[in-house]
Amino acid sequence: MLNLIWAVMILLAVIYGALSGHLGDVTNAALDSAGEAISLCFTMAGVVALWMGLMEIAQRAGLVRKLTRGISSFLRFMFPRIPKGHPAGEYIATNVIANVLGLGWACTPAGL
Repeated sequence: MLNLIWAVMILLAVIYGALSGHLGDVTNAALDSAGEAISLCFTMAGVVALWMGLMEIAQRAGLVRKLTRGISSFLRFMFPRIPKGHPAGEYIATNVIANVLGLGWACTPAGL
């Protein structure tokens, strides 16, 4: 449904641009937005790579496991169907810890 909404909005924008004589502006805006999207992707890739590296170091050092034990009762309450010792619990804990510590961009790779 959401794909249909976006397709209709894009189609209406192109039709309106053509009818009002501003089709060139629509094309330029689309190309500028595509350039900005690529720039954002490169920025996000670098930041995500940095945080994933730091989280991997924390995991190998045992820091994630210690912090997971600290919030295990909360996680058991929130996710009662996850078996004890399941790897998903550690990933969820990593995401929760990153959110609680306010590490913004670190939450994305932890959640992925």
